[in-house]
Amino acid sequence: MKKWAFTKMQGTGNDFVLLDAFRTPLRVTPSLAQRLCDRRFGVGADQVLVLGKSSRADFRMGIYNADGSQVEMCGNGIRCLARYVYERGYTKKTAFTVETLAGVKRPVMIKGGVRVDMGTPVLDGSLIPTRGKNRVIEAPLPSGWFPGGPKNLRMTCVSMGNPHTVLFVPSVQAVPLETWGPALEKNPFFPRRTNVEFVETINPDHVRVRVWERGSGVTLACGTGACSVAVAGVLTGRTHRKVCVSLPGGDLFVEWAPDDHVYLSGPAAFVFDGEFFY
Repeated sequence: MKKWAFTKMQGTGNDFVLLDAFRTPLRVTPSLAQRLCDRRFGVGADQVLVLGKSSRADFRMGIYNADGSQVEMCGNGIRCLARYVYERGYTKKTAFTVETLAGVKRPVMIKGGVRVDMGTPVLDGSLIPTRGKNRVIEAPLPSGWFPGGPKNLRMTCVSMGNPHTVLFVPSVQAVPLETWGPALEKNPFFPRRTNVEFVETINPDHVRVRVWERGSGVTLACGTGACSVAVAGVLTGRTHRKVCVSLPGGDLFVEWAPDDHVYLSGPAAFVFDGEFFY
């Protein structure tokens, strides 16, 4: 039996088990990620984050979903990892770089949280990826997405290093998230599955969102999802380029700047340190 130290962290209720490979060399397997994320037999989390060395950046972040799948990027996760390396003394810089499977990202420590340059949104349907070759903006939902589901909903697809499908609805509370979410996530229109965001527009500067995360299910927040919502809001004429995204776990602030980069700001908090036996 092995014993590993971990740190539990959360960003707007999106919670993580952070493993520090600087302290303990380790290899995360799908079964280990599943066990760590299990809320009854493990620590309990939406995702596992692995901090490690990088030849391209100051640090590297690996990300594993609750179902054991490895994913490209996590906006709430990178804020938590950024606070961890800063608070635990791995760097004295307030701005640094983190390598992810979605490229090198640039978090900056700010008052009350972390601001991250999330890069430019990907809108080409084949690169998100979807089965659509062109942009998927206000498009009809894929055929057979959910038997008996509404036919008037429209989707806008965006990648912020990982695929997202954004749907604007009159009320997010009225959405049966546990049924519509997985139906879209696993639809063949999305070759690598998709994250799903249901959005209620309060005004052009403020939206309310509920999230179904690919590989994790219902979560209290999603950072890349908030970024995708902001981009979709601009593309469909519903929001301004700076928007407050209210999720069940709290508020995130997103700006789609004139340089075409998307900037995500929000909190990152320590919960506790512990040891896990496996």
